[in-house]
Amino acid sequence: MADCKKPKIFAVVGPTASGKSALALSLAKKLGGEILSCDSMQIYRGMDVGTAKPTKDEQAMIPHHLIDIASPKENYSCFSYLQEAKRAVDDLLLRGKLPIFCGGTGLYLDRFLSGGLDEETPTDPALRARLEREANELGDAAMYERLLSVDPKAARATHPNNRKRVLRALEIYESRGITKTELDAKTKEAVSPYDATVIGLRYADRKLLYQKIERRVDEMIENGIVEETKRLLDAGVFEANPTAAQAIGYKELFPYLRGEKSLEDAVDNLKQATRRYAKRQMTWFMAKPYVKWIEADEAGQVRDLSELTAEAISLFGEDRP
Repeated sequence: MADCKKPKIFAVVGPTASGKSALALSLAKKLGGEILSCDSMQIYRGMDVGTAKPTKDEQAMIPHHLIDIASPKENYSCFSYLQEAKRAVDDLLLRGKLPIFCGGTGLYLDRFLSGGLDEETPTDPALRARLEREANELGDAAMYERLLSVDPKAARATHPNNRKRVLRALEIYESRGITKTELDAKTKEAVSPYDATVIGLRYADRKLLYQKIERRVDEMIENGIVEETKRLLDAGVFEANPTAAQAIGYKELFPYLRGEKSLEDAVDNLKQATRRYAKRQMTWFMAKPYVKWIEADEAGQVRDLSELTAEAISLFGEDRP
């Protein structure tokens, strides 16, 4: 009888600046793995400092995938990421390498692990263009009312001014003939084709995480995020790609570049926005039953990387039904 065991994959998740990248690198060295970025902004070429991409040295140490795979002017979709991730994972497994996802974009990992690849709806440019025209003509409130009439649950979970999500839900309804709510339910019911171990890093002392966030922002300033933001702005990236324009790390610097705020104030806003983002990430991942949590700190100190690696490997080695 053929071996029907599911292939194993690993993932390291958690809030920004929690130490995910270092742990994923350590695990890759120990387990013969390669790393797949699970970050919705690291896919874009030229968005380097602001997305905290792995350094050239880190990428030379362990092969990384799903980084720099799209133009920053391209509005890259979750569906496109899932397709690329599937190809990358299949290639790694074929070569006998352990796929190790690393990143904080919970939706991307959740959809991949759910096995719901075929249920995702690709963006229809013609339909999206029509919906955008209607939104411009009728207003966001009218489009929200339309969503409320066809998919009240999705509407209630979406801010009326979040045009992108409102139009996406309408696009799903018009292209598939089912609501986003129904599509999400189908995706959750899908059986994953992988035996996945998902490790989450969390901090008992939240102040330690916030200190790491502030140090990271300071390092980004030193490494040229202001210059990177100006270059992307001048190149028309943020005008062409609304998703990139909302990326934390860039939009907080726009007022400084427009002469409306001091750099000090912009940096303070960036640190505050990043802390809030970390809280949202923790809320997302804490709600996922598949995450196995590791405490990243102990007695007011960040734990040694070797300890975290050993604990993660022990969880990976657990027998699972």
